[in-house]
Amino acid sequence: MKHKNFLNKFKENKLIVATHNSGKLSEIKNLLKNVDLDIYSSIEMNLPIPKEIGSSFEENAYIKSSETTLISGFASLSDDSGLIINALDGSPGIYSADWSGKNRNFSDAIKKIEYLMKNKTDYKASMVCVLCLSWNKKDFEVFRGEMPGKIKFPPRGNKGFGYDPIFIPDTQPFINQSLTYGEIDPSFKNNNSHRNIAFKKFLKSIFKNG
Repeated sequence: MKHKNFLNKFKENKLIVATHNSGKLSEIKNLLKNVDLDIYSSIEMNLPIPKEIGSSFEENAYIKSSETTLISGFASLSDDSGLIINALDGSPGIYSADWSGKNRNFSDAIKKIEYLMKNKTDYKASMVCVLCLSWNKKDFEVFRGEMPGKIKFPPRGNKGFGYDPIFIPDTQPFINQSLTYGEIDPSFKNNNSHRNIAFKKFLKSIFKNG
């Protein structure tokens, strides 16, 4: 059953997902499957990639959604997310994608982290997701979700994307397990991830009975 009672009006019942990341887009569309909106992506709309010049997840999420709305004329939902590692002073953080290079090769980024962590003893980390829903430059809402956990090498699993193969979330499918996001079934991850936490806040905001 799809939710239809919106607190806010969406033009022509459309929502643009402001991302060019196919892995992220797949997760977001899955989380929006029960939303009674016509979902399009920046890729499908042939929209440009906004320059992320913010100093926080929140600022970058706002930049992406507000610029997408300005160009498309429709409400836009963006996602700025990343990996925060305590021993690296929060890096890669908002630069999580940049560490993978222009070709978005996260294997290289993971190798870089492994090198930087070789003399570290604190492996605590967290995955962060910040969503921004924009109707225009001034009318927007921000939703933040975090999943605490730790990183571990070598990388394990191929079910996820990005840094999933080295991140072990605190929330596991079974007791006494230490699976990475790369090993965890995608359906479990989608229902228990940092992105899901942010989405629950998003849904509560836009649906009267969310």
